[in-house]
This record gives sequence, C-alpha cells and structure tokens, in this order.
Amino acid sequence: MNQESWEDNLERSRRTTIAREWIIFAICLGFGGHVVLVLILHAPELWPLRDAGVRGLLVGLSVYVAVQLWRSVWWVMKGRAGSGRKP
Repeated sequence: MNQESWEDNLERSRRTTIAREWIIFAICLGFGGHVVLVLILHAPELWPLRDAGVRGLLVGLSVYVAVQLWRSVWWVMKGRAGSGRKP
C-alpha cells in the first residue's frame, strides 16, 4: 500500500467519523426538542412556551451526553469481552 492511498483512507475514515458524530448530535438535539414539545403540549402551565428553545437545547445536550456516556461504557465493555478471545 503506497503512502497516498494510506492518507486517503485515513482522511476518509476521519470524514466518516465526523459525519457520524454530527448525525448523533443532530438526532439528540431533535429528540430533546421533541421531548420539550411533548412536555409543553401536555403541561403548558408547568412548561411555558417562552422557555422552550433553551429547554429544548438543554434537554438535547443532556441526551447527547447520556448517549456519549453509554457509547463509552459500551466500548469499554466490548473491549473487555474481546480481550479474552484467542486470535
């Protein structure tokens, strides 16, 4: 494998990783916005509409943090499970 193809593969891998992270981030923000929308529609006296944007962002970011923590734990557990395998 020559140097150029190796660098191309590395660049393609980076772009794929960045795209995957942006997709996860967008899904989490969208999910957070939908959660806040449901809360506003079902309990408008407790969740005023004027704070919907900030709360949607905060819930979305919280979901993103939870997803990233879950992914980290999953990778650690996957690594431990794979360490006992024979090549």
